[in-house]
Amino acid sequence: MIYPPEGIIINSASNRAYLKSPDDLERAYRDSAVLESIAEVCTQSHDLITAIPKMRGIMPREEVSIGIREGTTKEIAIISRVGRPVCFTIEGFELLGGERVAMLSRRRAQKRCIDEYLLPLRSGEVIDAAVTHIERFGCFVDIGLGIPSMIPINEISISRISSPTDRFAVGDRIKVIYKGYRDGKFYIGHKELLGTWLENAELFSPGETVKGIVRSVEEYGVFVELMPNLAGLAEPDGKISSESLSPGQPVSVYIKSINPEKMKVKLIIVAAGEAVEDKSAGKDFLDRTRGGYFITSGRIKSWRYSPAGCQRLIMSAFDDKTEA
Repeated sequence: MIYPPEGIIINSASNRAYLKSPDDLERAYRDSAVLESIAEVCTQSHDLITAIPKMRGIMPREEVSIGIREGTTKEIAIISRVGRPVCFTIEGFELLGGERVAMLSRRRAQKRCIDEYLLPLRSGEVIDAAVTHIERFGCFVDIGLGIPSMIPINEISISRISSPTDRFAVGDRIKVIYKGYRDGKFYIGHKELLGTWLENAELFSPGETVKGIVRSVEEYGVFVELMPNLAGLAEPDGKISSESLSPGQPVSVYIKSINPEKMKVKLIIVAAGEAVEDKSAGKDFLDRTRGGYFITSGRIKSWRYSPAGCQRLIMSAFDDKTEA
C-alpha cells in the first residue's frame, strides 16, 4: 500500500465517508483505516484535539509522532500541527467526563507507513513527496504521512543554486528518488529526475534566443540556467556588463553553440530583466517555460548525466540494498 504525504487523504471519498457519523467512525476503527482531519487545538499537556464531526478526537502527546515517546522528536512537531491535516488511526473510544471521545494515534499510522511502504522500497524508486520547510542547506519533505526526509541542496539539480527556494516553495508536491535507509533516516535525491544533459540540450538549438536565469556571476563569464539540469556560460553582448547582473535575474540569451562532447552551451546575453528578490519567482519562471520532470514513476537502476564520449563523468547508481 502507498501512503501519500500528509494532507492528501483528507479530501478522499473514503476519508469523508469514515468521518460522517459515530457509526462510520466505529467502522473505521474495525477496519484499522488511516484517516486525516484538521488538528484544532494543542492542549497544555501537548495532546492534540482534532476536528471529527459529532465527536471529539483526542491524540495523546506520545501518539502525535514517531519519536516523541523516545525523545528523538522535538515538541515543536506537535505544536506545529495545529491548523493542519494530521493522519491517524482510531485506537478506541473512551468516556471522558460523560463525553464519548475517539482516541487517535498518528504514531501508529506513521509506523504502518514505514513498515508497509517505505522500508520495502528499493533504491532508485520514484515516489511522491511534499515540501514542508526549507533551509539553506536543503529542502525538507514529507515522504508519507508526515515521515520526514531531506534533499541536500547539491542533490536538487545539476545546475547550481544558491538556495532550495530557487526550486521549491513550502507546500509544493514534488517527485523524489528513494536512495535508502540508514541509522533511522530515509535518504532521497532529486536531480536524476530532471533529465540528462542531452535530454535537456535537445530542447534547444543554436541560433535560438531563449529565456534563462542568472545563477552566478564570475570573472570569466555569467552562468545562465536554461533548465534545472542545464546551464551555459554567457558573455554580454557589449551593451550589458557582467557587473550589472546578479543571481536570480531573468535574462534573454542567444544560443551560440551546443557542444555535447564538452557538455558546454555557449550563450550571449541580449537582454536583462529586473533582479528577482524572491527566489521562488525563479522557479515559477522555469515552470512557465520548459521546466519539469523527465522521469515521474518507476525505478532507476543507474543514471548517467554525461553524454557518451564526454570526458567528464556525472552519474548515479542505485542498488537493491535497503540501506543507503
